Amino acid sequence: MAGQRWNLALLQMDIAIGEPERNFAKLESVLHEAVAHDTKPDVIVFPEMWNTGYALDRIQELADPNGERTEALLSAFSGKHGVNIIGGSIAEKRDDGVYNTIFAYDRQGNRAGDYSKIHLFRLMDEEKFLQSGDRAGELQLDGIPAGMMICYDIRFPELARKLALGGAQILFVPAEWPNPRLHHWRTLLMARAIENQMFVVSCNRVGVSGTTEFFGHSMVIDPWGEVLAEGGEVETIVRAAVDLSQVPAVRSKIPIFEDRRPSLY
Repeated sequence: MAGQRWNLALLQMDIAIGEPERNFAKLESVLHEAVAHDTKPDVIVFPEMWNTGYALDRIQELADPNGERTEALLSAFSGKHGVNIIGGSIAEKRDDGVYNTIFAYDRQGNRAGDYSKIHLFRLMDEEKFLQSGDRAGELQLDGIPAGMMICYDIRFPELARKLALGGAQILFVPAEWPNPRLHHWRTLLMARAIENQMFVVSCNRVGVSGTTEFFGHSMVIDPWGEVLAEGGEVETIVRAAVDLSQVPAVRSKIPIFEDRRPSLY
């Protein structure tokens, strides 16, 4: 990393529903592809629920117990290759149920943070099979304050604002966002970037699961709301470079945080 400049790699991939072995093997292959590029990434991001997909009717048996297998993979890979990883999210089995959880790792192979999805999506029956997280996803990578949200969370601007008020300069959003709501996906992500004057990095899956089709369009958006990179609707690694020094520059130019009047709302 040069100064506050990061090279990003978003692993926009298909997910085999209910087949963790296939998904782990595929992810490892794509991870090696990501770091073998001429421009080595500083941060790699995965999609939501990449270990199982939305096999919710079997999620108890398929989920990773306490995230142990996932954490072992991410810790070893990040430490070996000196890269930060936002590990998408996985189905993580705990004593009290299954959570939709992100594990994030730093360049030394240490866990930098974790976040379990707060807002469960009723249209995919998440609330019937999953437990809800109870705290915001805050972390630091290379000394940069960052935030994590998952898919449906982007419809709740209060959560993104809380992360921004806590200092987050970049927001990572793993997702399984389906057709036909591409317009919502793009608009909401750009709005979160503009209103919070921060980078938004979203990694969505592609492919078909049952009758549900996922369109990809993983995006990197700058604090002005400009799209720096966007995937299509097939498997790919979306790459972009971001200059984190742009965040304080934008925030000083239009001082929305200083002009807030939270006593009135």
